[in-house]
Amino acid sequence: MTQTSETALYLPVKALLERQGYEVKGEVGAADVVARRGEEPPVIVELKLRFSLSLFHQAIARMAISDLVYICVPLPQGRTARRTLKDNRALCRRLGLGLITVRPDGRAEVQCDPGPFAPRKSKKRAARLLREFDALRGDPNDGGATRHGIVTAYRQDAVICARHLAEHGQSRGSDIKKSAGIARATRIMADNHYGWFERIRTGVYDLTDAGRRGLADWAESMPDQEPDQGDGPVTSQARAPQS
Repeated sequence: MTQTSETALYLPVKALLERQGYEVKGEVGAADVVARRGEEPPVIVELKLRFSLSLFHQAIARMAISDLVYICVPLPQGRTARRTLKDNRALCRRLGLGLITVRPDGRAEVQCDPGPFAPRKSKKRAARLLREFDALRGDPNDGGATRHGIVTAYRQDAVICARHLAEHGQSRGSDIKKSAGIARATRIMADNHYGWFERIRTGVYDLTDAGRRGLADWAESMPDQEPDQGDGPVTSQARAPQS
């Protein structure tokens, strides 16, 4: 059964709360659902047919009344359902809200309960972010994408390798590492993620036609002046290139 109105969500939510010993009433004041159990703080549930910013706004406003506030929507269906549910469940936890979903068969399920949120910090992800920050030359993205896409440190290193080949012809990665300060030049050309490089013989690479076009397209990603190489080559270890 597909829920086509907010009232279709009410009975499953009412049954869920009544099984836990609550007295439940709908449309109390500005709240869609209010439940009471003895002298405990009230439980408030806001019902909507889909996730929306206004739904979260309403739920946050109800937190001025009680800390026990849930939002309730039909369980998302379709190709992106799992991602939609995961992202909105994470948002509810971040905001201290609870989340209830109602299945097509009319059964209500609690996805998360209200409560304070203390996210665990990932030192590994933070270190990766700072490595990419330090490896980027200049500020090529200006808070958004360039007309060819997001510029990464890996992409900039590939541009420098392509520029060297355009100027000097067939070269070894060790030559580019020495002259341009790109420590991973050989790996970039060997992996050839963008189709810019051609292996001529062991350790020696040349520029493809795609590489010449890429060099022209992505020249804007480089600052007007190269950074000072006096402290040694750039040693960014970004794990994966991005287009």
